[in-house]
Amino acid sequence: MTGATVENADEARRLRYWRRIAEAHEPGAYEALDQAYRQPHRAYHSWAHIDELLTGLERFDSLATRPDLIAAAIFWHDAVHQARDPDGKTRLDRQNVRDSVAAFRRHTILAGSEAQAVEDLVMATSDHAGARATTEHYAGFSGDLDLFVDLDLSPLAAPWEIFAANTQKIRSESIGVEEAEFAANQAKMLEGLAQGDRPVFRRAETCAAWDAIARVNLARCIAGLRAAGR
Repeated sequence: MTGATVENADEARRLRYWRRIAEAHEPGAYEALDQAYRQPHRAYHSWAHIDELLTGLERFDSLATRPDLIAAAIFWHDAVHQARDPDGKTRLDRQNVRDSVAAFRRHTILAGSEAQAVEDLVMATSDHAGARATTEHYAGFSGDLDLFVDLDLSPLAAPWEIFAANTQKIRSESIGVEEAEFAANQAKMLEGLAQGDRPVFRRAETCAAWDAIARVNLARCIAGLRAAGR
């Protein structure tokens, strides 16, 4: 397929998933997301990333108990992405995630356990390796959280050329961060995902599809980052 054809297919999938959850949101929610994901500084955390996760959800839809809530988490999990706070300090990723949750809360009409489930899914992206379901908001929630985390990590299993390009995109978003600092921070984060023989992915099906290539990519990228950070 040509680039335009792929883009059209991605947008069609995105709108199809949005229509499934649109009634769970206030009017104007999609427009707010569209404005956010089209911000000029976003090289990686853009609509392309959301589309990639929705492609994964479409592939593994049968594993989800509540694919609608997973889709909502996909749409909102990077709604806010800033490299710096107003005072110029490097912004912690966890704060971006918290602010993304706040954006979801402003625009959703979900309440109770459903809204809390989406919030917990989004917050899981602040600690991919350590995130666990502490409350079973519905039967099957812990499995849905594991699937959502796997989907957010699925770009780790992209072909190396795409993986490397994604790393450069993430680097370009780290405005004002020195190269050595970025390399050290990124290597530390990736090492947390590639600990020992533990699989990177949680669900058996996603692990079978993605784990082997992700581990090769991670080892190659970490070696390069460590060399750059010396």
